[in-house]
Amino acid sequence: MIIFNTDLDNTIIYSYKHDIGENKICAEIYRNREISFITDKTAELLKAVNDTVILVPTTTRTLEQYNRINLGLGVPKYALVCNGGVLLKDGIEDEEWYNNSFKAVSDCQEELSLAEEILKRDVNRTFEIRNIRRLFIFTKSDKPLESIGILKSILDTSKVDVFNNGVKVYVVPKALSKGIAVNRLREKLYADKVVSAGDSEFDISMLSAADYAIAPKELSELDRLPEHTVLFDGKGIFSEFVLEKVLDIANNH
Repeated sequence: MIIFNTDLDNTIIYSYKHDIGENKICAEIYRNREISFITDKTAELLKAVNDTVILVPTTTRTLEQYNRINLGLGVPKYALVCNGGVLLKDGIEDEEWYNNSFKAVSDCQEELSLAEEILKRDVNRTFEIRNIRRLFIFTKSDKPLESIGILKSILDTSKVDVFNNGVKVYVVPKALSKGIAVNRLREKLYADKVVSAGDSEFDISMLSAADYAIAPKELSELDRLPEHTVLFDGKGIFSEFVLEKVLDIANNH
């Protein structure tokens, strides 16, 4: 059994702001607007991959945000949302999984509360502060590097990680990583191999936890990636590269 854990945004689907050509299909509608897309070729490759391995969307998106996405595959057998803190099986939340996730981050609740208090006073903040299922904190800042600098100077960074992804700012317990979720699911499903793909700092732990990893070259320039990572050189569309590599791995397994 091969599990394919894949990030979604900028790995499989792309915002309307991202040019992926004319041949594309809407993958997400929000407030009656088409906001995310996949290429026609990605749609075809997704079907082939879904027939070959267990495809597990693995995203920092909340359940509500994830449910807006349509990859044209029906409801995936498994999905990991909220940075791996929530497992969906056939679209239904696994309560035991969430309870174990919350238990793992229970000693970080004071840090998350402190992060909220710091962000309330942050003059750079441009968005509401969201405590996502008591698992992690999210907001936006017009000066994200300043915001995360303040957070890092006050919070206990042995317990939580502080990230920014563009203007988005996150405070995430170290016990709540995609990599940890990948290992939990691997153990739960008795998987032989895990393939993972992602494009951001959130995905590095997931890439490290997999037997085969796929990432854009730019990510390797930001942080150290595991030696088994296959790098995308930027020629073409990353999603298509990812899915073709997954099929190659599965066919040669």
